[in-house]
Amino acid sequence: MSSVLMAQYIAFLKGIIKQTPRGALLIYLSDIPRLAANQHSGVEPLSFLMLFHSFLLSSVFVTLTCAFRYGREDLDVLGLTFRKDLFVANIQAFPPVPEDKKRLTRLQERLIKKLGEHAHPFTFEIPLNLPCSVTLQPGPEDTGKACGVDFEVKAFCSENVQDKIHKRNSVRLVIRKVQYAPEKPGPQPMAETTRQFLMSDKPLHLEASLDKEIYYHGEPISVNVHVTNNTNKTVKKMKISVRQYADICLFNTAQYRCPVATEETDDVVAPSSTFCKVYTLTPFLNNNREKRGLALDGKLKHEDTNLASSTLLREGANKEILGIIVSYKVKVKLVVSRGGLLGDLATSDVHVELPFTLMHPKPIEDAIYRDDEAPIDTNLIEFDTNDDDIIFEDFARQRLIGAKDDEDEEGADSPKLNHR
Repeated sequence: MSSVLMAQYIAFLKGIIKQTPRGALLIYLSDIPRLAANQHSGVEPLSFLMLFHSFLLSSVFVTLTCAFRYGREDLDVLGLTFRKDLFVANIQAFPPVPEDKKRLTRLQERLIKKLGEHAHPFTFEIPLNLPCSVTLQPGPEDTGKACGVDFEVKAFCSENVQDKIHKRNSVRLVIRKVQYAPEKPGPQPMAETTRQFLMSDKPLHLEASLDKEIYYHGEPISVNVHVTNNTNKTVKKMKISVRQYADICLFNTAQYRCPVATEETDDVVAPSSTFCKVYTLTPFLNNNREKRGLALDGKLKHEDTNLASSTLLREGANKEILGIIVSYKVKVKLVVSRGGLLGDLATSDVHVELPFTLMHPKPIEDAIYRDDEAPIDTNLIEFDTNDDDIIFEDFARQRLIGAKDDEDEEGADSPKLNHR
C-alpha cells in the first residue's frame, strides 16, 4: 500500500493501531484495548479491522496468544524459555474462510463503509477459562519484560500459517483482558475468634467485619473491630492490614503475599472492658510502587495500571491454565501484653482474616445496551446514532509506526521480575 494512501487511512482512525515496517499491512483494534470478561455471560469477542491492498498480499493470518512468562528474558538460553503458552488460536483473515465468517459489529460495518474494499474485519472468540492479564511488579534493577500473563494479537503476511514470521511483514498488538465485578455480591465478610489466656478465668473475644464483600479499585474499605476483653491482660495495640495473595500456578503452586495498605494504632483495651471502632483503609498502587512481585492488572504502553483484580474462580476450573490467582484479605491483629515478671516484653497475638473481592465495576454503558448492540465509546468516534456516516477523529497521542514502535514497546514493557 502506498505511503500516501496509508497515511490517509491512518488519519481517519483514532484508536489502537499498528503498521508493519513495509507499510503493507495495518491492524486496528476497533474497540477499547481490553477484553471485558463477565463471570456468567462469557467473554466479549475481540473485534479488529485490517487495512491492506489485497493484490499485494497472498494470505494474511492472525494469531492470538495468551502466555505466562515466569522468568527473565536474558535467561532464555539453549532454546529454553521461561514462558508457557496457555492458549494459541490462529485464523485466516484473508482470503476469508466462509465457514469462519462472523457477524460484524456495528462499528466494523461503519468502518468498512467508510474505508472501502481495503478494510478486512476479523473477530476472535475468547474461551471462558482463560486468565485475566496480570503483571508482577518488577524490582528497581530488573530489566526486560515483566513476569505475568499477557495477550498478544499478531497479524502477518505469509503463504502458510506455519511459515516463519518476519518482523517486516508482521504487526503485533498487546491487549489486556479484564473481568468485571459480578452484579450480585457475596455475603458480608465477618470473622471472630476467642482466646483463653493462662491465669485468666474468662477469655478475650475479637470480632471483625467489613461493610460489604465487593470493593472497586480506589474505594475505601471500612473495617469494624469489636473487642471484648474479659481477661486480666491488656491489649496494647492493634494492626489492621489489607494483604494481597498471589498464587503462582505452574508446575507447583507457590503463594506470595504482600501488604498493600496498613494502619497500626495504639488503641488500648484494658482488662474487663470492651472496645469498638471502625478503621478505614484504601489500597492504592501509588503507595506500593517499590514492592517487587506485587500483582498488577496487565499494563499497556502509555497507560498506568492498578493493583490486580481478584480472580473469580469458576467451578471445576483448571488452575494451571490461570497462571496467577489473585485474592485479598483484611487482617486484624491485636497485640496482647501477657504481664507477669516480663511485663510488656512478653506479648501474644490474636488475629482474624476477612476475605473480600477487589475488582472493576461493570461500565454503565455495557448494561444499557442489548446483547446484539455494540456500546458506543464516545472517546473513540463521534457520530449521530441515526446516521451511518462516521466522522473520525485523529489520534490523541503520537503514533509510533513500524519497527520503531516494536522496539519502543519491548523497552516500555515493565522491567523484570521476571502486561491490563
